[in-house]
Amino acid sequence: MNLAEQLPNTADLDVPAVLLPYQQAWLAEQGPLVVIEKSRRTGLTWAEAADDVLLAASAKSAGGMNVYYIAYNQDMTIEYIQACAMWARMFNHAASEIEEGIWEDGDKHIKTFGIGFPGSGHRIVALTSRPSNLRGRQGRVVLDEAAFHEQLEEVLKAALALLIWGGQLKVISTHNGVKNAFNSLIQDIRAGKRKGVVQRITFRDAVAQGLYRRVCMRLGKEWSQAAEDAWMADVYAFYGDGAAEELDCIPAESAGAAMSRALVESRMVDAPVLRLKMADEFTHWEERLREAEIRDWCERELLPLLKLLDPHQLHAFGEDFGRTGDLTVIAPFAIGLDLRCRVPFLVELRNMPYRQQEQVLFYIVDRLPRLMGGAMDATGNGGYLAEAAGHRYGGCIQQVKLSDRWYMDNMPAFKAAFEDALLEIPRDALVLDDLRALQMIDGILKLGKGRTQGGDGQRHGDAAIALALGYAATRLEVEAYGYEPVRPDRNNKHGFDDDAGPVNTWSAGGVL
Repeated sequence: MNLAEQLPNTADLDVPAVLLPYQQAWLAEQGPLVVIEKSRRTGLTWAEAADDVLLAASAKSAGGMNVYYIAYNQDMTIEYIQACAMWARMFNHAASEIEEGIWEDGDKHIKTFGIGFPGSGHRIVALTSRPSNLRGRQGRVVLDEAAFHEQLEEVLKAALALLIWGGQLKVISTHNGVKNAFNSLIQDIRAGKRKGVVQRITFRDAVAQGLYRRVCMRLGKEWSQAAEDAWMADVYAFYGDGAAEELDCIPAESAGAAMSRALVESRMVDAPVLRLKMADEFTHWEERLREAEIRDWCERELLPLLKLLDPHQLHAFGEDFGRTGDLTVIAPFAIGLDLRCRVPFLVELRNMPYRQQEQVLFYIVDRLPRLMGGAMDATGNGGYLAEAAGHRYGGCIQQVKLSDRWYMDNMPAFKAAFEDALLEIPRDALVLDDLRALQMIDGILKLGKGRTQGGDGQRHGDAAIALALGYAATRLEVEAYGYEPVRPDRNNKHGFDDDAGPVNTWSAGGVL
């Protein structure tokens, strides 16, 4: 029986749910490794205690198991075990009284608190430190305020061993610096280096989902928006300079350039960067003349490069949109059998009309062998081109509205690709500058607001975003399910129809 079935049904009553939405979302995630970066005093431990009681009270045949809660001080331990006792009474589960005991860890004697459930034979054991004899035990391990534990790396190793036999590790913490093992764990999961799930709840998010209303209910105060705003301001004022880390989930000391020049240059290879800038009057040409001009350029500059692509490799692409001030950059990706991603060429368009941007994009993407997907900047005016590509190629096109959430979910993996030598990009000074413009800002790897001057105009990290979008597209889960030749050219080993029209006929992810 899950938590929702155990809690009172409030659907027909004028009372709120027992748990707030973010608490429900935390308990709903039941993967082997689940991590949450959180603000102070958001009630995650209190909610976790509810789920732990249900788990320990369940029979083994129903998935029940022991729970080991590890805090970094005794006060947290006592608060947690008291919450477990409260939930056990609420769920009407027979449980023993809170028991104090001693856990021997070599020459150390560690004080423990526990609750037993006679019906299932399982226990909840709360510890004030992390004993080495956690190894060999089985069940769920909850590491609370993990960033403040000593030797967190060693405890994680011991706890992760439980996953082999069907256990679970849940890691809850506020941040304690960018170099802390807790933050490293989060970045590894987001980069795809370690399997797991990361959730995030800031103080502002918690308040938006009803935290202050719950405070008012508990204190018997009447809620108002003005009172909520004043309360939030007081909390931020109380934490002062520490508010970013304590309340906004931004690890301290997380500012500065994201990737060194040496790292970026080490991943650069000889590959062309095609740059095309149109004069202002080009916009006023007749449409047929504009199309003819760009078609000639595509066939002269792009087609020879596209014919060099390996027809057996998967391909993807990324695109960052610009019209007048910024560039439009198109970055095709070829994915090798060794899973290394190679960018065979880059295309940069400056001052290019919308229709001709579409023309260049379609010319390239139509001819990418085994297209698995693309990710396109759909922010602002970029939404037009991304939508047009979605209509043409279907659901394999991600229309991305760039945001902190997108950067947080995708940029760690992009940086890891450089660090792990899984990416090759064109050797180019302006591309290097764009990638060096990526910074850690408020704990998130993204572009700053500053622009650089290079080549034939200003830049705003345009190539970096196109490359990041393209790499994100290579990580899409796709399934190839069909191949249907269209107007094959038996004399062309690459399968190109050089006259016109799409020739990319391989389908992936439900796209034909």
